[in-house]
Amino acid sequence: MLDITFIRENKDLIELAAQKKHVEFDVNKLLSVDEKRRELLGSIEEKRAKQNEVSKRISDKSISSEERGFLINDMRDLKEELSKEEDELKKVMKKWRDLMLRVPNIPDVSVPEGKSDEENVEIKTWGDLPKFDFPPKNHVELMTSLDMVDLERGSKVHGFRGYFLKNDAVLLSWAIWNYAQQFFLKKNFQPFLPPTVVKKEYFYGTGHLPNDAEDLYKTQDDDYLAGTSEVPMMAYHADETLKKEDLPKRYLAFSPCYRREAGSYGKDTRGLYRVHEFYKLEQVILTEASHDESVRLHEEINRNVEEFIESLGLPYRQVLNCGGDLGLGQVKKYDIELWRPASETYGEISSASYFHDFQSRRFNIRYTDEEGKSRYVHSLNSTAVPTPRILIALLENYQNADGSITVPEVLREFLGKDTISKAN
Repeated sequence: MLDITFIRENKDLIELAAQKKHVEFDVNKLLSVDEKRRELLGSIEEKRAKQNEVSKRISDKSISSEERGFLINDMRDLKEELSKEEDELKKVMKKWRDLMLRVPNIPDVSVPEGKSDEENVEIKTWGDLPKFDFPPKNHVELMTSLDMVDLERGSKVHGFRGYFLKNDAVLLSWAIWNYAQQFFLKKNFQPFLPPTVVKKEYFYGTGHLPNDAEDLYKTQDDDYLAGTSEVPMMAYHADETLKKEDLPKRYLAFSPCYRREAGSYGKDTRGLYRVHEFYKLEQVILTEASHDESVRLHEEINRNVEEFIESLGLPYRQVLNCGGDLGLGQVKKYDIELWRPASETYGEISSASYFHDFQSRRFNIRYTDEEGKSRYVHSLNSTAVPTPRILIALLENYQNADGSITVPEVLREFLGKDTISKAN
């Protein structure tokens, strides 16, 4: 959410932001509703002041009964007018809040033009693409032959995109989690296991509502299941004022995640790339209200993931997301994509974003600066590692001609073996 004063003074910037993000938003409509809101607030304030004044006069024992009667009649009329305006204000405020939740944050000047992820700009590639002297198998073929997955029973139990991980797939997942927590905690993060059932209001806070409603799982109590630890970790400090000396807050959160993948009909329908239930380690940072600091930390958390992927020896590329592939609140975003040999494509494994104070205004997370001024913190987040998605690239890149999998060296101490094969 942006400050309404900023919106009034920078109408053109909001229009440009909507254009660049390819979202429909009528800033003139918001400003019109805002003007009505301000008029009603002013009128109501005047009437309440007058009401207080008349009440004092009525209670004045020195006035005549006739004058008191006139004042009581005036008070009755004033109450009716005030009640009508208060009812009207409630309706106007509902429209105003809804429009305010749809105001797009302003992208950084470095964000490229583009309508979708197909127009994201490749920044770098890392690693040599593997060369096989045999036709490489995809992760489903590999995992099925090694008894690591059961998609048929997964569909029976869960439905479409359901899966059971088995045997070495489970052990390998645990190995990745244990290695990842060791790796990222060395980066000065504080570990968390957050709740995944979260109140609706906090999804509005992160910007996942209202736009992503169809992609969220909803409970019978009108709460939602989080698709990322970003939501509960931002809610952790909701309505709090932090100490500047305690910033930045650096959190590493691990949780199950839930996503309906409603907008991905027909995409990656087989396998583990787009599933409804998964696990994820997430980096979340709250820092001071400084663009330069947000930029620095954004590069840092993205580089953390690159270093993690490089330690696994997996080829990847980094892309700068175009305007149309940014969320409503994101100022800038990087994606890291891993090489998938079987399909000869890159697949997203991590996104790193910063938001300035877009989210913290909604959550009302502040700190007091050196001058004693209350300011909203800036927020950032980045995937550390998601499972089972990372298994796709790991298994496909490390496969052998006999169908076995060579375990990356850094994972061997956690898995207890250097090869995954049928014999194991």
